[in-house]
Amino acid sequence: MAQTKRPAKKTVAKPAALGAKSAAPAKTRKAKSDRPAAEAASSQIPAPPPPGIDAEMPSRDAIEQLSMNLAKAAMTAQQVIAEAALKQADRPAALSPDPFNVAPAMTQVMTSLASRPDKLFQAQAALFSGYMDLWTDAARQATGQASELAPAPRDKRFAAPEWSENPVFDVMRRSYLLSSTWLNDLISSAEDIDPRTKRRAEFFTKLLTDAFSPSNFLASNPAALKQLMETNGESLVKGMQNFAADMERGDGTLKISQADYGQFKVGENVATAPGQVVWRDELFELIQFDAATDKQRAIPLLIFPPWINKFYILDLQPKNSMIRWLSAQGFTVFICSWVNPDKDKAGFGFDDYLEKGIYRATQKVMDQTGQDRVNTVGYCIGGTLMGSALAHMAAKGDKRVNATTFFAAQHDFAEAGDLLLFTDEHWLNEIEQKMDAAGGVLPGAAMADTFNALRANDLIWSFFVSNYLMGKDPPAFDLLFWNADQTRMPKALHMDYLRSMYGNNALAKGEMTMGGERLDLSKVTIPLYFQASREDHIAPMNSVYRSARAFSNADVTLTLAGSGHIAGVVNPPSANKYQHWINDQLPSTLQEWLDGASEHPGSWWEHWAAWLHDKSGEWVDARDPSKGPLKPIEAAPGSYVKVKS
Repeated sequence: MAQTKRPAKKTVAKPAALGAKSAAPAKTRKAKSDRPAAEAASSQIPAPPPPGIDAEMPSRDAIEQLSMNLAKAAMTAQQVIAEAALKQADRPAALSPDPFNVAPAMTQVMTSLASRPDKLFQAQAALFSGYMDLWTDAARQATGQASELAPAPRDKRFAAPEWSENPVFDVMRRSYLLSSTWLNDLISSAEDIDPRTKRRAEFFTKLLTDAFSPSNFLASNPAALKQLMETNGESLVKGMQNFAADMERGDGTLKISQADYGQFKVGENVATAPGQVVWRDELFELIQFDAATDKQRAIPLLIFPPWINKFYILDLQPKNSMIRWLSAQGFTVFICSWVNPDKDKAGFGFDDYLEKGIYRATQKVMDQTGQDRVNTVGYCIGGTLMGSALAHMAAKGDKRVNATTFFAAQHDFAEAGDLLLFTDEHWLNEIEQKMDAAGGVLPGAAMADTFNALRANDLIWSFFVSNYLMGKDPPAFDLLFWNADQTRMPKALHMDYLRSMYGNNALAKGEMTMGGERLDLSKVTIPLYFQASREDHIAPMNSVYRSARAFSNADVTLTLAGSGHIAGVVNPPSANKYQHWINDQLPSTLQEWLDGASEHPGSWWEHWAAWLHDKSGEWVDARDPSKGPLKPIEAAPGSYVKVKS
């Protein structure tokens, strides 16, 4: 999702410096001389802070400043909402009031629950019992006794000490967790329902209960209230300025900032690995990176990143750049930097990305290096395409790819996780109409919103609280800057991907045709290295495992990394983070594989590099990108990666 530059914050004129005397007339600060002394004294006692907020009693001047800042914040919010409403009024109405088809799923769940009144009664009794225990425990603590309830599971939303130290907020927190857990468990207990329908109801119920967390509201968030009191309301003014800036950036829709986007610039402090663009056409730029050793392996390495995002996730900073690390290991590294497609490429589909992407890029790498084979890497959806290309090459007898590595890539989508919820025909028709309205491309923001919804607490609500309720600036975080730098997608390619892969699982079933050939993954016989991540919510580890087994006649090595879809991949050895698991066998289930796997600390990169060295031929003199047959066009990272959506 491309981001425009974050608007500069407007300077807020302060009525008085914190703690300074107010400019209010003297009569508002002094009691009248004819009023009884006690009444005059009582008029000077300010209102106490919100319940449970430990703070010194503020002065009258501080209260006046707090009042003015609260009014200023309210006026800012009202103005922004009014402007957004006017912009929305001029736009077409939503294509569907229920684009994700949640209502039918909830109807089926409720019907199932209603058919078992005994289960409903037991659930209601359990909820009542839970509240009785909570109230009893709260009364016990009010008399100075220790709590007897089991500690709640760790939850980052309630990490502030005020949530547990103050009895008011402690009860509020426990009450919310009790109710939300009860409701989510109740939905999950429904029986005799199609699993995907049930999962849809579970997913959106979780979204709803997450949204109603007391941490997401100023009046019920003790950390935000404490910040409000300590700054005399300045934090809320700043928060509403952040809110206004994000609404302006989204042109009337809220685009929550996840990072300080002004702190990063592609090619200057991210995506800085040295190299040259040695080929450019309508679909991609081919970048060859500079050698970091005197000798390099003969067989070059070509990386195909996902076209949903930009390639520099593998080259954020020098300390965590996989591209720099691979160069330092003695590999000749190329990468395919996909174009950010516009309306003129609405008709580009899998055949185009196969012939004009995979085949052309591999040929150009062979031309540049003088080799007749290449090793390839496919990351995420780039790996799905690469796996399809291998099946296509196997059908044609094409031997140009010597070995392939897959990062978090799926080919069997039977267990593809919660993204399956966004690919039923009801939603596909909706998204197709949106793409038609946008001229035949899917705006980057649409995919960003989907991915954010998969981890709403981490990628939506945590920033909502920090940016708006606490008034903090977003962090200067390179990964989140990259995460927001989304790309568009051509309609033909994206709809085929969603329907063929997620909808029909056609590739794994051997029912998919590409480039005039039926694709059969079992025909691939070259060495393959699969990397999966234990906490990946986009390419779940079980889905990647099924994909590895779909290449039933290939020599497959699989490694499981700690963490998720990004951190599980981008984890340099120098970081000493996480762990990985290795098992030379590939039994029928992931659980069997896990049972026989050995755990190792730190990154999996060195294990992969040893495998890759074995598949990369002899050592040759290091290659200079500027001296090959393909003449340099411009320095890395090129131009395509800088195009915003």
